[in-house]
Amino acid sequence: MATKVNPKSGQKALTAPIEVPAHVELGARLKQRRLDAGLTLAELAERAGFGKAYLSRIENGKKVPPIGTLSRLADVLGIEAASLLTDNSQTRVWRGVSVVKRSDKRPTVMGGSAFGYDYFALTDSTHGRALQPYLFNFPDKVDKFVFFEHEGEELMYVLTGRVEWQVGMDKFILEPGDTIHFDSRIPHRGHSLSGPATALVVMFSPAGSKASLA
Repeated sequence: MATKVNPKSGQKALTAPIEVPAHVELGARLKQRRLDAGLTLAELAERAGFGKAYLSRIENGKKVPPIGTLSRLADVLGIEAASLLTDNSQTRVWRGVSVVKRSDKRPTVMGGSAFGYDYFALTDSTHGRALQPYLFNFPDKVDKFVFFEHEGEELMYVLTGRVEWQVGMDKFILEPGDTIHFDSRIPHRGHSLSGPATALVVMFSPAGSKASLA
């Protein structure tokens, strides 16, 4: 808890702690994992297929990365993308079961793309597992030039709203209860058709499938 001094009374008063945005903490974790891997900014950017300046903006908390970008970076680093969303000291290694209560706080990355969807991890086990589940909130507008692609597979189950989802040249209208499963190496994107829309998204990570149990 921080303190500040009242200029009139000279007394110190408690103030609420400053909360660091999730994407800023994410950038710091990414930088640390890059350094742990012994890679320079240029080396990681090249291996992941991004520009050095773009990666630098993510690490410095000036750019909010979409989950597809995190997945590609995580593949190069040999880690799970979800591990970048949570402080490693607060996460648990996968030991066969993970329970996260509704009241448990999970970091939400706001506006994780050029058209602003939000996402957060649904599990607290971010090491040693192949499946990575997220909750997505979709925007109603999409940048026509933005697509995502990364290693692995994705499965999306729509919870609320209507979503137009595109995989390659194919477009699908998805409503609550609909499911789509696709190869995430194919360029893909999506947006809401009628106000707020949410979906459960489960990603399969090749890096995660190779991680060992501790």
